[in-house]
Amino acid sequence: MYISIYFHIKYLLAAILANKTTYFDTFRGLVHRVEFSHGVHLSFLHPGNWREPLYKYILPGDIDEKSTKNGGELVAEVFKSHGVKFVYTLVGGHVSPILVASEKQGIKVVDTRHEASAVFAADATARLSGKVGVAVVTAGPGVTNTITAVKNAQMAESPVIIIGGAAATLAKGRGALQDIEQIGLFKSCCKKSYSVTAIRQIIPTLKEACQVAMSGTPGPVFVEMPIDVLYPYSTVAQESVLKDPKNILQWITSKYINYHLKYVFGGAFENVPSTDPLPVEYPKATAEQISETAKLVREGKKPVIIVGSQATIQPTPVDDVAAALTEMGIPCFLGGMARGLLGADSSIQMKHKRREALKDADVVILAGAICDFRLGYGRSLPKKGKIVAVNRDKDKMLLNSKQFWHPALAAQSDVGYFLTELAKELKGYKPDPAWVQTLRDREDVREKELDEKASKVTDKHLNPIKVLQAFDKVLPDNAILVADGGDFVGSAAYVLRPRKPLSWLDPGPFGTLGVGGGFALGAKLSRPESQVWVIYGDGSLGYSVMEYDSFVRHKAPVLSIVGNDAGWTQIAREQVPMLGSDVACKLAYSNYQDIVPALGGKGELINRDNEDKMEKILLDAQEANKKGESVLVNVLIGRTDFRDGSISV
Repeated sequence: MYISIYFHIKYLLAAILANKTTYFDTFRGLVHRVEFSHGVHLSFLHPGNWREPLYKYILPGDIDEKSTKNGGELVAEVFKSHGVKFVYTLVGGHVSPILVASEKQGIKVVDTRHEASAVFAADATARLSGKVGVAVVTAGPGVTNTITAVKNAQMAESPVIIIGGAAATLAKGRGALQDIEQIGLFKSCCKKSYSVTAIRQIIPTLKEACQVAMSGTPGPVFVEMPIDVLYPYSTVAQESVLKDPKNILQWITSKYINYHLKYVFGGAFENVPSTDPLPVEYPKATAEQISETAKLVREGKKPVIIVGSQATIQPTPVDDVAAALTEMGIPCFLGGMARGLLGADSSIQMKHKRREALKDADVVILAGAICDFRLGYGRSLPKKGKIVAVNRDKDKMLLNSKQFWHPALAAQSDVGYFLTELAKELKGYKPDPAWVQTLRDREDVREKELDEKASKVTDKHLNPIKVLQAFDKVLPDNAILVADGGDFVGSAAYVLRPRKPLSWLDPGPFGTLGVGGGFALGAKLSRPESQVWVIYGDGSLGYSVMEYDSFVRHKAPVLSIVGNDAGWTQIAREQVPMLGSDVACKLAYSNYQDIVPALGGKGELINRDNEDKMEKILLDAQEANKKGESVLVNVLIGRTDFRDGSISV
């Protein structure tokens, strides 16, 4: 039976326990734990429970006060063991030891011009590498600046580790510089959040954080690292210890601080645990679920697969997923990161008339796609068709199923695993050629409509469809396209043809503007052999154009094309007809190409005056990029009716 006793003489007993070893035997087995808040809380156990002296609970090991080792070195060792090649950051004193130690481990430390860009870069690296992406930011505003990017990573299911600096553990809640309650900020944004309070916790905490980020449905994890667990003992002690206490209260406080430092540093570098990664776990469909799905496909006449970003998640290689889809031959609509999965010219990939295809289909496989706004909350699915939902996340897999649709089969599974196993089960199967041809004919009709729209002259400047068609024509096979914008990027999703798997990066369902600079930086560093293009709207460009400075400094040459229509056009398409005003929707036809030379890059302008040289300008930009230059191409465009009716809410 527990009896709790509170001593309100602050820290007195703690000081005695920490420094008078004779008292340890007196309390042997009696005191179970000590908690310090406004007083000292001792929880007493029944005497029959004594096993170890008190110091085994509260003083975990010896301290080498002369050691120059620090917690940042342990962080870097975990990174290296987990295959981390890049640490993205905006430097701050709270986290400097991590950055210095990472560099010594051969990990490239990449500093950006905004903390959100650091997280976006880590996100892109995670998507392209199949390993955790890492962002390290300083305390307070450094942490809060990441919130949007972290939420975007969560909704895009990207395994990102965010390490945030923090005030010293002793100084929390006492008005220290940039001291805020940070863990609560990430409760709804991360799979899990941790706060490290002692150096010996660093390795097991980070290993678990990486495991959590990669397992199940991938997502971000936040780890708070207070400054005193990262710097050497001598530095922390110098800033913490009361050297000459003047009265009994100061003496007691001094003794408690000494005890606290022993808690933080005790056992820090003794018997250091392994930094090897923990196993990653993910769900797999059962053989029965695979077999039942194959049966539904064989019995149907008009199957369709809607492929979402989860199809690109490790451990199944994307090339194996693409091969499985090609072998089955079932018509596919690709969304999110799955764009490009089947290359530029696959006969089974459809881009247009998805709603009509779903209406006619009798079997629909949602391979990582979910019934959110993009599928009309499930209302776009056929009422009498058989729906197979496959997703790592059970809640997303069944989203809105009670209201608007019902699955014939739901398999909580890695999508890549499901598709490759389904292809084995369907060996020899081919869908009805007439069904495939029907969808292909609809594609051809829509492509002709696009050509007609591209041929029309806009009231001012250039036709955006024509610009995108010219852009697509010059893209090399190794291009990675980063989508950051509204109206112009929405058009690009229909016109451009990503050339291969993992060659299209967009924010995902959160629809975040501002991903461009960070995504491009992470993509170029992760895939240096690729030609990385950002497709910007002129509105979204304002968020991250300063990252051209980062591209230049880190020798990560990136290209961008800006669809400059002097406005927030996707919003205006609805706001003006519905509410009769374009208030807050207008921008200027600014000379964005003039910004980049000031940051060490190159800028180009395309308008009606040099429209006939558009292809040459784009090719010249590519040649400059091959020589290590970052280039921005500012294209002045007019407006078409191509995207009238598109949603912005």
